[in-house]
Amino acid sequence: MSAVVLDKEYTPEDLLAMSDGPRYELFKGRLVEKSIGAKASLIAMTVVCLLGEFTRPKRLGLVFGSDCGYQCFATEPKRVVFPDASFIRLGRLPNDEPPDGHVRIAPDLVLEVVSPSNWAADLMQKILDYLQAGVRLVWVVFPQSRTVLVFRPNHTVSLLTPGNELSGEGVIPGFACRVAEVFEAIPAEPTNHASS
Repeated sequence: MSAVVLDKEYTPEDLLAMSDGPRYELFKGRLVEKSIGAKASLIAMTVVCLLGEFTRPKRLGLVFGSDCGYQCFATEPKRVVFPDASFIRLGRLPNDEPPDGHVRIAPDLVLEVVSPSNWAADLMQKILDYLQAGVRLVWVVFPQSRTVLVFRPNHTVSLLTPGNELSGEGVIPGFACRVAEVFEAIPAEPTNHASS
């Protein structure tokens, strides 16, 4: 990978040439490091597997991991983001074939796993940008509280806890899993009881 120059304006093509090292997103020509820890990565892969197991046999669409970049923002055509996971339903990509570079349409579903380095205001803005770009369902997973927030274009938001069901709604009809399944690979935090 070529060295990152902080005062240079980068292009989406520059991101494709960065084959190793930290993962960056592109915002107004500037690189923004996207850090995802091991726990967040494991949760994202769990969701990718759950979605893939459901959608692949039914040929509903394509499930992507965190290496899939999206260049899909009408007001910021050079912006590139890398959701932790995403889904594009069948029939939206030409010949249902993913491109070699960044995807130029908004995915139908996006997953973002919150890590300690995420700023609430930045994350909320990204969610709003996804919805404005045409994403139909955004799942935001909070590992510490083991909860999921579901955002929709109609501005409704649902808070799901481990006993609730996470549903594909109209985006992936028929898909559902318990929220607890998303966190199965992560050991539960020990409960501290104060002795009296």
